Amino acid sequence: MKTLRTSLALGSVLAAALFGFPALAAAQATVLQAPGASKLLPDAVYFDAKSASTQLRNSGGVHFSDGPYTLAVLVDTSGYSTAVQQKYQGYLLTETALDFGGNRLPAGAYGFGFVGGQFLVMDIGAHDLFRAPANHEAQLQHPMPLKVLEGGSSSEWKLCSGRDCVTFRRAQ
Repeated sequence: MKTLRTSLALGSVLAAALFGFPALAAAQATVLQAPGASKLLPDAVYFDAKSASTQLRNSGGVHFSDGPYTLAVLVDTSGYSTAVQQKYQGYLLTETALDFGGNRLPAGAYGFGFVGGQFLVMDIGAHDLFRAPANHEAQLQHPMPLKVLEGGSSSEWKLCSGRDCVTFRRAQ
């Protein structure tokens, strides 16, 4: 009888793990700060027909539990025109589709910037793809030039430049 109870309990735990928690497991992720993210990022990136050095000390990302990464890094834009410098501040690499305020971003490489209270995403040809609302978070302690933080739920994260942050999640 004791063996039957043990088997039933073990079976229940296994069934719950297999059938009850897959969505929870997929939502779990590890936030990467600069030391971890910089190991995965290149020293330079291609954008708008130029190569720009990355500022690896200003990087961050998310490593999803099922394998994909999303990484962001600030870049040195000194070789770009003033018009490009005003909107291109960083590089975003993602191995999975993301959602920024209802804007779906497929896996790939993109330029980004925080401009006028909005988060701007561009393709590598410097063409604007979309803008999403950015929040100015005055209560954010220890703002950094670039940082990735956990968001309001286990399936949301924030990409912050100083105190300006945009919330993102993995797209369906």
